[in-house]
Amino acid sequence: MPNLNIIFLFLFGLSQSVLAQNYPTKPITLLHAYSSGSSSSVLLRTLGEISGKALGQNFVLEDRPGAGGALAPTLMIKSGKPDGYTLSQMPQPLLRIPHIQKTEFDVLNDFTWIIRILDYTYALVVRPEAPWKTLPELMKYAKANPNKLSYASSGVGVTMHMSMENLAALGGVHWVHIPHRQTAEMINGVVSGSVDLMAASVSWAPLVDSGRLRILSILGSNRIKRWPDIPTAKEQGFDINASSSYGIGGPKGMDPKVVKLLHDTFHKALFDPRFVKVMDQYDVVRSYMNTEDYTRWAHEQYASEKIVVERFSLKQ
Repeated sequence: MPNLNIIFLFLFGLSQSVLAQNYPTKPITLLHAYSSGSSSSVLLRTLGEISGKALGQNFVLEDRPGAGGALAPTLMIKSGKPDGYTLSQMPQPLLRIPHIQKTEFDVLNDFTWIIRILDYTYALVVRPEAPWKTLPELMKYAKANPNKLSYASSGVGVTMHMSMENLAALGGVHWVHIPHRQTAEMINGVVSGSVDLMAASVSWAPLVDSGRLRILSILGSNRIKRWPDIPTAKEQGFDINASSSYGIGGPKGMDPKVVKLLHDTFHKALFDPRFVKVMDQYDVVRSYMNTEDYTRWAHEQYASEKIVVERFSLKQ
């Protein structure tokens, strides 16, 4: 009598192979980990439009902000089959959050790390009438007025939270962290004066150009081409190099042929002139890694993030 389990597995594998050969036959959902209108929303939407044209199917971008960037990947593995039709942005804090609090996923075993694409560019932003013109002036004021200043970031445990606490430690200051779920809420908080500072990626760029916000310092390693006169934190005496990458992933168990097709399509779109133009608009940096390297990097970064969390006693 034939082994029914073996027959089932054979037929299942055969059906999966056929599906992979025909992929994609319907629109692909790409979950975005942050709010609508943010730099990553615009960039991923553009990447999806270019990639969808190449694949002959639309990418549907859905904004799923929350949990410091972990909500979108969580929803993906809870609701999506590993068939390549539900993907998610994979922000770097995803590898830090499990060290801080309990999650609904095993970050190293529940995902397929398809491709790493970009690094955010970060800066510290204030109202134009703020009394501090340089980062040293801000730090001097903050040291003389402990816990008087507040800063906004996109959540507990995100890169900007870590960077601002690192900056506080370097300067011997204490300030109040006010996490926000929506980028618009952060911007409105600084513009209205309910928050003193904002540490975030360049979604605020149009307000800087219009004079409604002012950049106090670049928090990455290099000055921004768009505002070449704004110095980095390191140039102003504070050894901060805020870096956070993101890529695109899927649930575990994806067919390798589908993974390769998606990787190759996204990789080509990264160099499309239309996408490069949007990259320049938001001053982001291409930080491409293929599937193998991205997976290896995720494991290494997960170990590094544990050290950061322990350093700042963030475990809840």
